[in-house]
Amino acid sequence: MASISSVQAADCDSLTDQSAINQCVNNEYKSTDAELNKLYKEISTRLKDDGDNLKALRNAQRAWVSFRDAECDFAAFKTQGGSVHPMLITSCRNELTQTRVKDFKTYLSCQEGDLGCPVPPEM
Repeated sequence: MASISSVQAADCDSLTDQSAINQCVNNEYKSTDAELNKLYKEISTRLKDDGDNLKALRNAQRAWVSFRDAECDFAAFKTQGGSVHPMLITSCRNELTQTRVKDFKTYLSCQEGDLGCPVPPEM
């Protein structure tokens, strides 16, 4: 899980009000999640002619979302009820989503003939 200093990135680092920090971190997460959704759609488009692989992607993504949310709930468990709790949950989700974005970008840049890549190269 992220430390508070790493959470307060970009514009969030100058804020001192917890509510404002929570909102700023939430905005960063929304941006990362939007990027993830865009990449997911791009991968889905490439897999449109491969129903089994597309189903595997959907299953993997559902499982990943469940993992991400459960992991962040666990990581921030001891702050439940506190004003910092929403920030810690959202920051954790943002970090894990950023990692998933990197994974998706890797899938989208696979070379022809890469048998270890589940996504065909762009035609």
